[in-house]
Amino acid sequence: MSTSQILSKAELLNHWQGHRRLTRRVIEAFPADKLFTFSVGGMRPFADLAKEMLSIAVPGLEGIVNRAEGAYEESQPDITTKEALLRRWDEATPRIDALFDQIPEADFHETFNLFGQFNFPIIENILYFIDNEIHHRAQGYVYLRALEIQPPFFWER
Repeated sequence: MSTSQILSKAELLNHWQGHRRLTRRVIEAFPADKLFTFSVGGMRPFADLAKEMLSIAVPGLEGIVNRAEGAYEESQPDITTKEALLRRWDEATPRIDALFDQIPEADFHETFNLFGQFNFPIIENILYFIDNEIHHRAQGYVYLRALEIQPPFFWER
C-alpha cells in the first residue's frame, strides 16, 4: 500500500498558526469590559475560552515532545486583562513553533495519551488542538455579533 502526503509538517504548522492569528484578532475585537464577562446562553466568556486554548497548545505540545502524560491543567488565574491575554497569546506563538519542530514527522502516527486522557495518534491530538480552537473561536464570533461587533472574516488567516 502506498501512502501520499496531503500536507507537509510545515504546512500543518502554518495552518494552525493561521488559525491562531485569526483567534488573536477575535480577542482584539472584544471590548476590554466584555472579554471576561459577556456570554450567551450560559457559555463561558471568551477570555475563559481563550485561556483554555492557551492551556492546551503549549502544554499539549510539551507533553508530546517529552512524552509526559501529565494531567490537564486549565488554571490561568494571572490572566485578568485583555493586555495580559494578548501578551500570553503572543508568548505562546514561538513556543508552539519550537515545540512543533521537535516532533519528528515519523512520530505523528504514534499513539500518545495526551494529558493522560486522549489516547490517540499524535496527529489526531494536534488536529484536536486546532478543532478546539475553531470551535471556541466560533463562540467568540457569536458573542461579537451579539455585541453588534463585526468579527474578522474567518478566511483571513
